[in-house]
Amino acid sequence: MENFRLKVFRAVAHHRNFSRAADELLLTQPAVTQQVKALEEEYGAPLFDRTGGRVSLTAAGEILLPFAEQLKSLSDRAYEAVRSAGGSPSGPLTVGASQTIGQYLLPKFIAGFAMRHPRVAVKAVGGNTDAILEALTRRGIQLAMIEGPALRKDLRVEPFMEDHLALVVPASHDWAGQQIALGDLASTPLLMREFGSGTRRVVERALRQAGMRKKDLRIAMELDSTEGLLSGVEAGLGVAFVSRWAVRNQLVLGTLRLARVEGLKLTRMFSLAYPAGPEPSGNAGAFRRFLMEHAREETLRETGRPGKKR
Repeated sequence: MENFRLKVFRAVAHHRNFSRAADELLLTQPAVTQQVKALEEEYGAPLFDRTGGRVSLTAAGEILLPFAEQLKSLSDRAYEAVRSAGGSPSGPLTVGASQTIGQYLLPKFIAGFAMRHPRVAVKAVGGNTDAILEALTRRGIQLAMIEGPALRKDLRVEPFMEDHLALVVPASHDWAGQQIALGDLASTPLLMREFGSGTRRVVERALRQAGMRKKDLRIAMELDSTEGLLSGVEAGLGVAFVSRWAVRNQLVLGTLRLARVEGLKLTRMFSLAYPAGPEPSGNAGAFRRFLMEHAREETLRETGRPGKKR
């Protein structure tokens, strides 16, 4: 149903690399080049700039890309609707997850969903909250699971699981297992996630509401993953705020400890986002229903109490 040349164009645009696009599509690189050339002849305009050994979109390519993403989304929805009319959900589903969810929760969600809907082929895309929401608005994914507030009015956002952020310190740190005053944070190096991270937004907002000014913090390093934060703390580079879901293994092994910060509330909700309008249907709707149910069970298993009602 979908135009194959546009599929090739999207792959090259995503990777900014003809060879990687060929690997994804199981084609030879000359075949990818031929399809792009044919598409450029069809539109009468170059779509990629390949000068200087780098691949980038031309102005025409930038214009075409969102239309190509929308056509893929429409094709997927049509496929889902027709297949679902004949029985259980089947076909492709692409979901995105920000890093904490993607690393520590999404594999469980996908495994449980696959047991219930084995005919649905789930593809997962990762990134920080801003990147995942951008993929959602481009229709590169159908659902987005995020850990920070969605600062967009063109999306619907539903909370599905409560999360608690904790201050993690090296096992030998003076703060290990202790409660500290908020002002003490200014006396030690703090490791933070990069700009665009939902975790960073939550931490900065909580500190601001508690009365801690950003300029008073000693932000020693910014890292683009939760694993990077944990490794940095283990190496003695500073302390960091991370999700309790992320630090469970280190707490069991004794390589990291928690510290409590007096007067600091670091609770957030993991949320499911999708384009504004009707609730998702087809495969996306099936995943949404499963997620809401399974997340409540996971919270009960982890904490011994049910998640918040939605």
